[in-house]
This record gives sequence, structure tokens and C-alpha cells, in this order.
Amino acid sequence: MRKMTALKFWVALLAAGLVGGATAQEEKSIVAEWYASGGLGMIQFEGDEEVEDGFVLTGRLGYEWNEWWTLEGMAYLAPKLDENFGGQTTIENGAVVKRQVSQAPPERAGFGDTFAFGMVLDGLFHFTRWERLDPYLSLGGGFTWYGEDINGEAFDPSLRGGGGVMYHFNDEWAARADFRAFIAGNNTEANAIIDAGVAWYWGARVPPDYVAVGGPEDSDGDGLSDARENQLGTDPYDPDTDGDGLTDGEEVNQYNTDPLNPDTDFDGLKDGPEVKRHGTDPLLRDTDGGGVADGHEVIEDNTDPLDPSDDLLLFELNIQFDYDKAVVKERYFGQLDVIAKVLQRSPTAVARIEGHADRTRKSDAEYNQRLSKRRANAVLDYLAKHGGIDRGRLEAHGYGFSRPKAPNDPKHGNPVNRRVEIYIRGASEEDRAAPAALPEIAPENK
Repeated sequence: MRKMTALKFWVALLAAGLVGGATAQEEKSIVAEWYASGGLGMIQFEGDEEVEDGFVLTGRLGYEWNEWWTLEGMAYLAPKLDENFGGQTTIENGAVVKRQVSQAPPERAGFGDTFAFGMVLDGLFHFTRWERLDPYLSLGGGFTWYGEDINGEAFDPSLRGGGGVMYHFNDEWAARADFRAFIAGNNTEANAIIDAGVAWYWGARVPPDYVAVGGPEDSDGDGLSDARENQLGTDPYDPDTDGDGLTDGEEVNQYNTDPLNPDTDFDGLKDGPEVKRHGTDPLLRDTDGGGVADGHEVIEDNTDPLDPSDDLLLFELNIQFDYDKAVVKERYFGQLDVIAKVLQRSPTAVARIEGHADRTRKSDAEYNQRLSKRRANAVLDYLAKHGGIDRGRLEAHGYGFSRPKAPNDPKHGNPVNRRVEIYIRGASEEDRAAPAALPEIAPENK
């Protein structure tokens, strides 16, 4: 009964994965598409089956269909399964006697042992396909053939569900562990196979084409010599040290970006996608000059980072809060009143309020995210209570130090990154053409 409940649990999880996978964007695989796998494990049967649990040999052939799904054929062999004898206790002459009684029908009792061979086709849904640790769920079907009639039949069709995990040592080799529960036969027996083994992806390791040339050594083939990479601080054995989608050589020789910083202009987009996907300038935070950073246009606004006419109206406030506080001081009221008037002039306009923090060596990400969200909410509260803006037109978000505008000093941070940004969508053409100037901040009384 417990095995049936476990199977329903795995099937429900797989159904949830199907919904998520159907809407995800696929990225073309960079690993080999075919793999073979072998393993050793146990096949387990319900207690009233005619055979006992035994060890099983497994072999699999898989095809990486896309980023989320793998189609996998499996064959398994249980070479020796003993007949299942249950105990029957009786009392004879005052003594307890236990006899071994076969679970098989009388006409089949006494076959001693048999073997089982099965073939299966599974679909595997992956959660973190391109990580070293690769968990997945599975659903499939198949059949099992026994050397003796089991439950009156030698051939059992089955429906299977379960899951497993691979650990990829590299593109070629992985270790794996799997669990499959399966409903088999006319009596819908709930059985299971648990096994572990290794997987080998053929074609994953392509020998390099060696060319005898002179010149300095370039171990990772990124266009920079190892000596030059040592000068720059990049990894001579990793062609893309900062993981931004551009090789170190492209960054240094072609785009003049920082090979140690994945987002050279601090606009929220990595250098590689800026160049190869969006066509923006990885050295300019706001390529089209419309007032909003390229990353915010792409990630939050769904506007064109190459068209200044669709940029939202942005007000950036350097509001200083007391330590661990989220109370807007009176000296900033004048600036917030200007923003309230912009929203009042455009009754359909909405505003997104974002809180940001700087980072030091000791900064805690979760703490700063919560604090910046509280401070963004404090600005929202002021616009609603004192500016008369409907709260339904306002939303607040906190990003902590995850979206800096400039580098942070490990000891002192950077005050440029301690800011509140207010993005207004639907502002009047007059406000967009000539944004209102924010009043100067009066010096704080000490």
C-alpha cells in the first residue's frame, strides 16, 4: 500500500514538472545527445507475490531530447528470483511449529526459483539539466517476462513512475541512482526497482585539431596567451573567466569589456547577451539614452533598449535612512511631492518603486534585501498618504545589493548604490519630454 502511495506522489510531481517545462524557453544543448548506462540494484515485490526480492542488472540507452526531457530505454535482468514461502504457525502436542508454505497457487508451487527480464521506455524530466547535480522525475511503461508463470502469467505489462539523480563528473561521465515503482499484471501488483550505476555520453569528448604553430601558448584557446591572462588575472584554462558569454579574448581584443566582470557597465545585463542577443553596448549603461538602464528595460519594463521613445520616466533618489530604519525623513518630502504631482497629472500612470543597497565585505544578502524592501514600502506609503495616490497604482520591490550601479569598495561600499528608483509608466508627454527637476536636499541638522 505504501508503494502505491509513493507512486501517486511521483506521478503528481511529474505532472507539475510538465506544466513548468511547457512554458520554459529551451537552450540548445552543448553536450552529447546519446548516452549509455549500466547499473546494479534490487527488484522488490509485494509480500504476496510468488517470488522474493532479488538483485537486478540494468542497462539503459538515453537520448537528450531537449533541455528538459530525456527519452530513455531500459532493459533489466533479475537472473535468480527465489520462490516466496510464507510461514504458517500451528500448535502440535503443545509445541509451536512453523511450516514454510509457498505463496504460489497449488498447481505452481515448488518451482524453486526463476528469472525475470524486462524492457521499459521512460520519459525523464530534469530540473537542473546543466548543473553537476541533475535530479529528475520519470514516467513510463514496459513489460516483464518471467521464466515461470507468476500470478498465472509469464508476461506482465507495467506502468512505472519514479525519479533519480545524476552527478556529472564532466561532459562524458556521470554517476546515477534511480528508483522506479511500477504497477504490474492483472492484479496491479505494486513493485519497485532501486539501482545505481554510471552513464557514459559518447561524442562528448571531441579530440582537438592540433596544428603545429609557433608563438606563445594559449591553453584555453580564447585568443589570449597564458602569459597575458596571468597579467590580467583571468584563468588561462577557462576561455570565459567571468561567465558572461564572451571569451576573455573577445572582451579584451574586440569589445574592451572587463573579462573579470560579467556586467561591465552595471546595467543589469551580462556582456555576452548585450552583444549577441540585444545588440546593446556593453560599455554603456543606457545604450539608447532614454533614461533607463538597458537591463531594466529588458528585465522589468519589456521595452526596447535601442529605442529611447519607449523608456519609462525614471526618478532616482539618494534617500539616506537611519541605520536599520525605514522612515523617510522630512528633508526628502519635497522630492517625493514632485513625484506625487507627476502621478496626479496622469491618473492612469503607475509607479514601480525599487530599493537598493550597497555592499561591503560583511554585508548579508537576505538582510539587505528585506531592508531595501521596507524602505521602498516607506516611499510608497508617503506617496499614498501624503500624495493622495491610490495604492493600486504603486508597487514596491527590494533588491538589496544585487543590482549595483557602480563597483563597491569591500570596506566602505559605495553611496551611489544606496538609492531608491521610481519608474513611472504612462506619464504625460509633457513630463516625459521635460521631467520635473527634484528640489535640492537641505543639509541634515546634526
